[in-house]
Amino acid sequence: MTTIPTTAPAEVSATVDAYFAMWNEGDPAARAELIAAAWTPEGAYADPLLAAAGPDALSEMVDAVHQQYPGRRFRRTTAIDSHHDFHRFGWELGEGEELVVAGVDVAHTAADGRLTGVVGFFGDPPAED
Repeated sequence: MTTIPTTAPAEVSATVDAYFAMWNEGDPAARAELIAAAWTPEGAYADPLLAAAGPDALSEMVDAVHQQYPGRRFRRTTAIDSHHDFHRFGWELGEGEELVVAGVDVAHTAADGRLTGVVGFFGDPPAED
C-alpha cells in the first residue's frame, strides 16, 4: 500500500484562513501578501462566473468582486473536510444577515501547504431529476 502525503490540518486551516482574508482585503498591497502566503505562483481559481490564474489575476478578480458587492464579506461556514491534499469547505458572501450567495469550494494544496487551485460552486448540488 502506498501512503499519499497529506497537508497537515493546521497548515490547511492557516491557508484557508489566508484565502478568506484575501477575498476580504481591500488594500492591494496587503492582499498581495495574503496571496503570496496562501497560493503557489501558478495557483488558479474558477467558479461559474470567474476565473483567474497567478497572483495579479487573483488580485484583479477580488477587486472586481469588491466593486460588484461593496461592503460584503466572505466567511467560511463549515469545517474543512480533507483527504489527499484536497479540501472542501462551505462559505457565504454577505453583510450582517443579508446573504448574497453561498456555496462550497474544493481546493488542492501543494506540498508546502499553499493552494494550487480552488474550484467554487454556488448553492447546494442540484437535485437529481
